[in-house]
Amino acid sequence: MNREITYLNTDLKLTSTDDLTTLASALESGGVSPLYITQGKDGVWFANFETDEQYHEPEPNIAAMLAVIEALEPSLQLVWQSCLQREFDIGYECGTRPWGFKQGLSAEVLWRIAAVGASLRITLYPADQRDAPGPASCQISDTK
Repeated sequence: MNREITYLNTDLKLTSTDDLTTLASALESGGVSPLYITQGKDGVWFANFETDEQYHEPEPNIAAMLAVIEALEPSLQLVWQSCLQREFDIGYECGTRPWGFKQGLSAEVLWRIAAVGASLRITLYPADQRDAPGPASCQISDTK
């Protein structure tokens, strides 16, 4: 294997006991579209979102999502705050080059993530996914 390490995207993952469809509509109108929204048998809602625009690094991707979240009207801010999970999940495909691969988040974006009560996770996907049981995941910070 001699593949390049690649930033794939950042997902926004939400879990809530409240219906997430109205919040999802507001996020979608701002360019943060749902990949899925579902309610489990236990009544808990799960939703996963991505930005409509693709980026080459996580910072502008997360900043775009934050701009939409920060602009939510007060009633939707309450739905956001009531979520059990509010997580930005940064995904990378692993490879063997370059030898050193660096991407980062500025203090401003980290502060904005904390200010909206979200956590940050990094998920690493093997380059050859045929032999892999699933993604490796490392949680960087958590608000709970």
